[in-house]
Amino acid sequence: MRFMRIGEVGAERPAIVDEAGVARDLSAIVPDIGPDTIAGLGDRLAGVDPKDLPILPTEGQRIGAPIARPRNIWCIGLNYSDHAAESGMPVPSEPIVFSKPGSALCGPNDPILTSPGMTKIDWEVELGIVIGAPALDLAPGTAMDHVFGYVAANDVSERAWQMERGGQWMKGKSYPNFCPCGPWLVTRDDIPDPQTLGMELSVNGAVMQKGTTATMIFGVAHIVEYLSQFALLEPGDLIVTGTPPGVGMGQKPPRYLAHGDVVELSIDGLGAQRSEVRPRV
Repeated sequence: MRFMRIGEVGAERPAIVDEAGVARDLSAIVPDIGPDTIAGLGDRLAGVDPKDLPILPTEGQRIGAPIARPRNIWCIGLNYSDHAAESGMPVPSEPIVFSKPGSALCGPNDPILTSPGMTKIDWEVELGIVIGAPALDLAPGTAMDHVFGYVAANDVSERAWQMERGGQWMKGKSYPNFCPCGPWLVTRDDIPDPQTLGMELSVNGAVMQKGTTATMIFGVAHIVEYLSQFALLEPGDLIVTGTPPGVGMGQKPPRYLAHGDVVELSIDGLGAQRSEVRPRV
């Protein structure tokens, strides 16, 4: 199944995408798709034929993030060996974990917002995992039972704030709209192997990143099991899992985003995004 949220910020309506690619309004069945509803979403949809639901037009409408604001956005750093190399950092022996606030989440085509103090704005196409059931101290081999589905995400980063201001990475990861997400939330059963997904990102039409989740150092199941050792993963939580090489920081010379640049990305089966870089006003 594929889910979407359509409408202006704060007024998004939940939708399921039928086999013909038409968005169908779910708001009579569930008020939203997010932390408070995702755990029971499958039960609510049991026996529902999407074709019996009203069409929710998408033409000319804003596409929201496919999940409402999560309680937690977990992030895995340097999870592709070739990205670690381009960053000049060793391949990690355990997942590098940091976080973004829920306020960083935005729709797949919303603008990437900037402030006057930013000088090194970068892009990162990433596979996102959405948690469907609480996960804590998971037993080996059980992690996938707690995965609801997957999304495409962009872990936008301000590298000067991340690398040059001291302290934790999340300084450069947390600005509003620094996590474009979607357009779809695709359930686990429709992505039978999340470690075979092609992914691509371009800036102003020039391909910068082209990779596959097959080269992740730590795969989806390992990441979920690992994080559950340290924190309770809750329904609706988003985990972004690292990026392949080709980020701006790794270009020679480094290349960062400027106002008016357009970032487009896609992941097999999860849809495409298009975000313009704009100053926050």
